[in-house]
Amino acid sequence: MKLLLFDIDLTLISTDGAGRRAMNRAFSDLFGKQNGLDQVSFAGRTDPAIFREGMAHLGEEWTQDAQNRFQRRYLDLLHAEVQKPAPGRHLKPGVPELLDILAERSDVTLALLTGNWAEGARIKLEHFNIHHYFEFGAFSDDSAIRSDLPGVAAARYREKYGAEINPSDVFVIGDTPRDVECARPFGAVAVAVATGFSTLEELSAAQPDFLFQDLSDADKFLALLEAS
Repeated sequence: MKLLLFDIDLTLISTDGAGRRAMNRAFSDLFGKQNGLDQVSFAGRTDPAIFREGMAHLGEEWTQDAQNRFQRRYLDLLHAEVQKPAPGRHLKPGVPELLDILAERSDVTLALLTGNWAEGARIKLEHFNIHHYFEFGAFSDDSAIRSDLPGVAAARYREKYGAEINPSDVFVIGDTPRDVECARPFGAVAVAVATGFSTLEELSAAQPDFLFQDLSDADKFLALLEAS
């Protein structure tokens, strides 16, 4: 069995900035700071880490209560934001076709590994009608440290199926060097896809096990399952 852990933003979908807009509005509503997260990189980050850095940039004290209030407000705003027309909102190339193929295979389990809070992941993926492909996931609710999440996903696999899975049969698929880095401590296979802001050259420098321009060539992607 292969456990495929997909990142969400810019790997599977683009929300055309809906998440960033909702977070900035939540920051403004709660703390009176306009565009409070404009100086914070979202790429490959967990939502709690983004919030904590935003608070630090603005000289605000982080507390768990503040984060909880921000999370609730952000998720409310995100639900509304993804419904608004946005010309750049799209599924990434080949994603629906590849998910259809993988869902039919008995030797593959599809799951998520994302820096999103779980509810944010659901909101985004349900908007694109692909949430149902994923049996479970590891989210920033589980840990703000992304490299913890492959182990969380493996534990959920064990709980669900009553079986262990070898790290070498776990694939972390994402669009940033941080996705590659988070696979390493667990011993998972790192699959980088240049559908985000990181270039092929930048992803190659992170030394993933496999590197794709995008997911439009299903046969090429399926071949990596046989090669590992």
